[in-house]
This record gives sequence, C-alpha cells and structure tokens, in this order.
Amino acid sequence: MIVVAGESLIDLVPQRPEDPLGPLAPRPGGGPYNTAVALGRLGAGAAFCSRVSTDGFGEALLGGLHSAGVDTSLVQRGPEPTTLAVASLAPDGSARYSFYADGTADRLFELPPQLPSPASALALGTCSLVLEPGATAYEALLRRESARGVLTLLDPNIRPGLIPDPDAYRTRFSSWLPYVSLLKLSEEDAEWLGGAVEEWLAAGPEAVVVTRGAAGLTAYTAEGAEHTVPAERVRVADTIGAGDTVNAALLHRLPDLNALASANWPEILRYAARAAALTCEREGAQPPTAEEVGRV
Repeated sequence: MIVVAGESLIDLVPQRPEDPLGPLAPRPGGGPYNTAVALGRLGAGAAFCSRVSTDGFGEALLGGLHSAGVDTSLVQRGPEPTTLAVASLAPDGSARYSFYADGTADRLFELPPQLPSPASALALGTCSLVLEPGATAYEALLRRESARGVLTLLDPNIRPGLIPDPDAYRTRFSSWLPYVSLLKLSEEDAEWLGGAVEEWLAAGPEAVVVTRGAAGLTAYTAEGAEHTVPAERVRVADTIGAGDTVNAALLHRLPDLNALASANWPEILRYAARAAALTCEREGAQPPTAEEVGRV
C-alpha cells in the first residue's frame, strides 16, 4: 500500500486563457490528491491521508478517489470549506496558481495514530508542507514513518505565493532531507530552492529525480549514477498534474522500493515520461490508466 498524504483542492481552470474574466471550470486537484488518483488509475494499491471538507467540493473529491480505487479510510472530514486554486495558463500550457486557503479543511489535518500495515511507501509535498497548522502534522508523519523504515517520497512542488518567508522554508526543506528516500522536483523547484543535487543526495535521499519539462527527466543516485530520458512530444492542453503523475509512475514502477540505487532508472523514467505526456494532452489533472500508458 502506497500512502499519499497532503491536500486536496479544487482547481479553477480558465476555459479561455486569454480572457481573465472568462469562465472557470472546477477540476479536482492538489498535488498529493492528483498523485493518489494517478496511482489508483495505474493499478497501484494506494491510500489517501488528508482532511477533506464535507461541502459539495469535498464530496466530489472523495468521489474521484473512490472512482480511482483509492482507499479513503485515512481521510479526516471537517465542515470547513475546500481550498480553491485559480489557475492561469501560459501559451505553452504551463500553469500558475492563486490560492484561497484561509480556514480551509486541509489545513487542519491531524497526525493519524498509524498507517495501514503494510505501508510500502509514503508520498508528501506541495501546499500541505507549507500551510500551518497542518504542515507540522505532515512533517511529523514524514519523520515517524521514515524512522519505521517506510520509503518516503517528497515533491516540494514550490508555490512561491504561499511561502511568506522563503529562507525559513529553505531551511525547513533541508531539515526534511534526512527523512526522504526519493526526492522528486522540477527544474523550477530546484532553481527556487537554490541547492544542488549533490548536496541533497549527501543529506539523505537515495535518489533525486528532476523533471525538465520538454527536456525530459533525469534521475541521480547516491552512488553517482545519472540517467536521462527525453520527454514525449505531444500536443499540450496544459501541464496541470503532470508532475504529480510522475510521482505516481515512479512509485508504481519501482520494482523494489528499498533498492533505489539498483533500479532500472531508464525504463522507469520512460514510463513516467509517457504517463506525464498523456496527462498534458488533457485539460486539468486527468492522469492516465495503466492501459493507456501501456508498456514502454
């Protein structure tokens, strides 16, 4: 069972990107939520660990998890509203977000007493590790499960508008690395964080995967190996959820979550690139199924 912990929210995606007052389409979203749905669609055993509103949006989010076959027994519920993220799309399909997160349900997440047994991996990231008081609870979950020997994946998925003190966040990010098995981040995340792959590997992770958009994906291991595969060329509707799909594909395709150094990284990265490309062809975060991805 792969547990994904973090926020779920509603993306409001412009239907006419050139018109700031044009219609917005609500789509289920949030980095961890998208990762959980992608894992379910790829056929992996997945559970979602979060706090979800009892409002209409919250019910729709739970429905999306159930449809993907994701276990929701770790989901906490509350009457607070669902977080909203208003997307703006660039001509190349890349997205930026404005968040409406004050007083929302996912910020009030509390540390669960235990995860399902056996939990083979724990994935975290994005807003959930920024917005308090939930961020402290998610951080405690990361540290606890890492100490129990659970493989941990961290995707910081930086949203600068949500981070009031960048230097404090960078310091906190560094404090997580000894508890992280697999660090996955975008080239933009790496630039914002200001670190280097070698520094991050020395701090704890066994492998680091960097996504580079149209330039593909690269995996670096603690043993000094480096593997790069190109991105698949597709007609991009938008890039919403592409990185989250990569998270899911990596976890799903790794044959042994306790042997990252010996993994067949070129094959794993090709699979992740294919899954992400299919997500980019669709509006909003709509990860592909295992049948759609097929064998690479």
